[in-house]
Amino acid sequence: MQYELAYDLQDRTYAIIDTLGFEHVDKDRVSCIRSRGSRSRRTIARIHTLSKAMQLGMNCHAHYVIEFLERFEKLSEDEQTQVIIHELLHIPKTFGGGFRHHDYVAKKRVDELFKRYQRAV
Repeated sequence: MQYELAYDLQDRTYAIIDTLGFEHVDKDRVSCIRSRGSRSRRTIARIHTLSKAMQLGMNCHAHYVIEFLERFEKLSEDEQTQVIIHELLHIPKTFGGGFRHHDYVAKKRVDELFKRYQRAV
């Protein structure tokens, strides 16, 4: 696997955070990366965080990293925006290093937020 910082995707992600009013998301603690060489067949993007144990051991706050796999680049701009929204929805209001599960991060919620985003831009 190869990783690189994705400043262009980070800028897009920050714009989505601002536009949708995701005030609980601390942009100073969210980063975006691209990965190449994954053997995953279906995954387009995924979100990572430091566990509570790591946060305590490293004496730091939660950070989230959104990883965009090669398949992401082949999507249309609208589909990419929906993927970014999906990954952001995994970040809980507490911003404490946990995740919201797919019972919350559902297609219906992503679609609603995507429509709201489209109206705003």
